[in-house]
Amino acid sequence: MADIVALERALSAGRLEPYVKAAGGGLAEGIQLYEWNTAVSAAFFEVLGHFEVVLRNALHEQLRVLGGREDWWLAPRFDFTPPANDMIAKACAEMGRRGASGSPGHVVAALPFGFWVALLSAGGDCNYEMSLWRPGLRQAFPGYSGTRARLHPRLNTLRLLRNRIAHHEPIYRRHLAADHDTVLEVVGWTVPGFANWMRQRSRVPNFLAQRPFSAEPPCD
Repeated sequence: MADIVALERALSAGRLEPYVKAAGGGLAEGIQLYEWNTAVSAAFFEVLGHFEVVLRNALHEQLRVLGGREDWWLAPRFDFTPPANDMIAKACAEMGRRGASGSPGHVVAALPFGFWVALLSAGGDCNYEMSLWRPGLRQAFPGYSGTRARLHPRLNTLRLLRNRIAHHEPIYRRHLAADHDTVLEVVGWTVPGFANWMRQRSRVPNFLAQRPFSAEPPCD
């Protein structure tokens, strides 16, 4: 019991409270769910990390072709939203602070996941449908025949999941099996062979099978 009390003190009762409630009210059971949430989050972070690299590489290639230059963000034909321009400016500034070469590859790697997902949004006044999706970005998903409007919510759901994991927030209330399927589905539309590689190595299914308090809860 002393170890459990020490854990509660270290993690805080407030942080453990939702886990304790979800597990039926017992502190020991709540900690068990907390530990599982941490483990499945780590497994998901691996999968989402692979997904982010695949997505940004595919979109970068299409933007490079469409813009006619490696540093496509400087191409006159592109009109990005203010938040996207801010992300680009921060990525370039970060390269300067690190003393990096500032090569296009470095800047692309420094752009956050949210930047890439937002390129598949409507884009507001920038009209990403006409300026980005139809001229080029749809070619990043050769296995996908649907619309941009249907694709973006799937990617945004994964962005929200990634953010929750990055901020050490609970994910046990999500339909995690569906999230995992979505990652593999989108990667399959992009690079089918890599999707198979991810599926074979993902640790997520094993953790889902070991979920304590087995009833799958509703999504947030």
